[in-house]
Amino acid sequence: MTKVRPMIGLLCAHEQEKRDRWFVATAYIEAIIQAGGIPILIPYQPKEQIVQILQGLDGLVLPGGDDIDPARYGEDPLIQCGAIDPLWDDLDLWAAGFALERNMPILAICRGCQVLNVALGGSLVQDIPTQIKGSIKHAQEAPRWYASHDIRVQASSLLGSIWGQDPAKVNSYHHQSIGKVGKGLRIVASAPDGVIEAVESTEHRFVLGVQWHPELMTEHYPVAKRIFAHFIQASLES
Repeated sequence: MTKVRPMIGLLCAHEQEKRDRWFVATAYIEAIIQAGGIPILIPYQPKEQIVQILQGLDGLVLPGGDDIDPARYGEDPLIQCGAIDPLWDDLDLWAAGFALERNMPILAICRGCQVLNVALGGSLVQDIPTQIKGSIKHAQEAPRWYASHDIRVQASSLLGSIWGQDPAKVNSYHHQSIGKVGKGLRIVASAPDGVIEAVESTEHRFVLGVQWHPELMTEHYPVAKRIFAHFIQASLES
């Protein structure tokens, strides 16, 4: 029987300050549904249960969120490092590691892009404004869907084949970025200030990490829809 819609795992974010909850922003859910996938929300739980869930999936989304604990990549936190959540880090890093081992298609977004890099032994820039001289504004105050700065996309890459001839501009909601690139990843897009904006695996069929939020751009920029469409197609073929 031909599989019609692939099952896509969406790792939940964690909020403790106002109310203790695990959740996924609606934009991710809608983007997966519109692209033809079935979203499966995954909150933190014992590792063996996370593995059991992942075994039944066809693809995995690593969404955006808070900062990753610098201890996860061997550093102490700078003053500018934001809120960290060890349970959230456990969930994301466990799931990313399992999916990579299984060659499961992965779409990693914002924090998720950073999680992907750390899972593969890379490090992060803890605070772009204070660590990268001459950096541009990466925490935009424009509408969330609006593409606020340029990027350079490597044409000879998976992302380049998806991007095509569309203007290379993205939205931006982060103060951290990839530092040392993880094993088996290559840089495929960067901002004018040199901040890494996208990486992809050289060892997997579809493992793409983007520093922006395409799920917020799908109604205004065709390339955002194409990113999800290619991810769903890769998941359908897994």
